[in-house]
Amino acid sequence: MAKKDAPPRWDRKMQQRLARGEAAALGEAYDRFASLVHSLAHRVLGEEKAADAVTREVFAHIWEHPETYDPKQGPLRTWIAAVTHRVAVQRLRDREERDREERDWEERDRGGFGEPLGGEEEDLESKVRRASVAARADYIVHSMPVPLRRALELAYFQRRDYRQTAADLGVTEDEARRRLRLGLQLLSTAHDAGAPPGYGGAA
Repeated sequence: MAKKDAPPRWDRKMQQRLARGEAAALGEAYDRFASLVHSLAHRVLGEEKAADAVTREVFAHIWEHPETYDPKQGPLRTWIAAVTHRVAVQRLRDREERDREERDWEERDRGGFGEPLGGEEEDLESKVRRASVAARADYIVHSMPVPLRRALELAYFQRRDYRQTAADLGVTEDEARRRLRLGLQLLSTAHDAGAPPGYGGAA
């Protein structure tokens, strides 16, 4: 396996400060990463309150278990994204399980037997996969270089063609096409795996 790039010095210092129990460090981490955490959680769960709860849980984990971040494994941002994904997916599974149990009890009250378990499990896994891809795509968009992200925003959210995108960005049409191509190549990796890329130590 290829050796990962060393994370920025800020990441290493932040891990050390959190490990020493510096409350100010947690505040700085929250200011920098809270919007990312909330966005990823909302992608998975689709609810504001649920995303708020995940955000609180993730930063509680960061505060209580800073040692679980290993700077040698990658950037702090990627680790936080992976923790967020794990927490949000678990909440999605728990919510679906509660909903299924409630449906089963309602069906029993009506004298029925409910739907086959296998189909419901398949439906849950499908929801988890879709939510994971959406969260990964969101992470990729937020993490890509600003020129690529801006080109994608113009082309796909504001419906600009590559000529208009080039004019808006003040670059040549060839450069606009290059940025769009690179941005799309990065986005295409959202289907490669469920969790945000690059870090295996989220537990």
